[in-house]
Amino acid sequence: MILAIDQGTTGTSCLVFDEQAEPIGRAYREFTQQFPQPGWVEHDAQEIWQVTMAVAGEALDDAGARPGDLTALGIANQRETVCVWDPDSGEPLHRAIVWQDRRTAGRCEQLREQGHEALVRARTGLVLDPYFSATKIEWLLEHVEGLRERARDGRALFGTVDSWLIFKLTGEHVTDATNASRTLLYDIGEGRWDPELLELFGVPERSLPRVQSSAGPFGRVRADLLHGHAVTVHGVAGDQQAALFGHACVDPGTGKNTYGTGSFVLINAGFQRPRTPPGVLVTAACSVGDARAYALEASIFVTGAAVQWLRDGLGIIERAEQTEALARELDGNDGVYFVPALTGLGSPHWDPHARGTIVGLTRGSTRAHIARATLEAIAYQTVDAVRAMEHACPQPLSELRADGGASTNAWLMQFQADVLGVPVALGAQSEMTALGAAYLAGVGADLWTVSDLRGEHGRLAVRERERYEPRMRDDERARLLAGWAGALSRARCGP
Repeated sequence: MILAIDQGTTGTSCLVFDEQAEPIGRAYREFTQQFPQPGWVEHDAQEIWQVTMAVAGEALDDAGARPGDLTALGIANQRETVCVWDPDSGEPLHRAIVWQDRRTAGRCEQLREQGHEALVRARTGLVLDPYFSATKIEWLLEHVEGLRERARDGRALFGTVDSWLIFKLTGEHVTDATNASRTLLYDIGEGRWDPELLELFGVPERSLPRVQSSAGPFGRVRADLLHGHAVTVHGVAGDQQAALFGHACVDPGTGKNTYGTGSFVLINAGFQRPRTPPGVLVTAACSVGDARAYALEASIFVTGAAVQWLRDGLGIIERAEQTEALARELDGNDGVYFVPALTGLGSPHWDPHARGTIVGLTRGSTRAHIARATLEAIAYQTVDAVRAMEHACPQPLSELRADGGASTNAWLMQFQADVLGVPVALGAQSEMTALGAAYLAGVGADLWTVSDLRGEHGRLAVRERERYEPRMRDDERARLLAGWAGALSRARCGP
């Protein structure tokens, strides 16, 4: 058996998988969201730890696991969130600063004005944005009394949530390349903490975790934990990279989209670092042994959140599922487009000044037009992201593998295939992030190999729940995308 911990932004899921990677036990529990000031988002790291241990025990009980049954443990985690703790007591020294937190936006702007973005982009593949970890660490060093001296002397440790959990489980201060690559401190080409970036942000290297392969031993879980289950942590990855691995996107040109509140599109770019196209991030996809794979990533800010806005802000639907029936009421969009730039635009535009915009309304427009335009916008934004990525991919995307809440909307998935022009495939399992953590743990423990995931004949080849083939004419696709481009240009005319 393999225990997979999927530590997310609002809660923790734990799943137990058998040797055929089938789920046989699961549990989930939410934890508290802290909002101490506008734009600030924090978590209690100790609560995350306690909830994770409780949920792990419930999942093991659900699977009927007995001590000795576990082969390996895998961890997937919310990325970029920063924890800081005392290495002797194991107690947090401040609440965790969450990836959503925007308190360092001004500092990022200052760094851009000082001309540092080119260095950051070249070394890390990222952009200067408070989304990432470095300015969060810098803020803690400046605002928590005595922390800079403690970090310098080895009496304070920083890490993303994976390294916090690993430390609590094993006593080791370690992370993997996928999480390190989200900090703005890690040179993804050299595979190391970058001295120049550490100096720029004032972060002592000794306070950061050791970086290693995503699949391999991270440490042995202490005997008094996990309800008597003695096991080694064998796989770790940030949640989006774990989902990429869970979809078996292990070859260049394979990619996935997780349709959540926002959407995250990742495409495997192979073992040579790709050039960085405008508006797209380059990140570590996975590392197994000495092989380091790269991924292109697009972060789309508002997709499922736009559907939530229809429900909670406008009140035109009561449940998200209603959008599918409303979209089917119409034969076309009748020229109505919705650009859901409700918090600006993410990849590939990165325009914080864009504003939500609906164009093409007439007296004949109904709530069905708004609902359909919202679903279409999810698909159009994905097309924009994929097209930007394909300029740097070794080969074009052959299919898009999908997961997340909106992937259950059959109308949306068919429309996505139509406007993207490639098939959209849904895996047989819904918990792709946890599955990816389990796959990595199994590979790290030598239970499976990467080849076991590859192609339809692989031992663990991902089965499809549904597959949507494109059936739209090329001229119709071009017409719709031209209309979207026009609406997008209007949304970007805001202040």
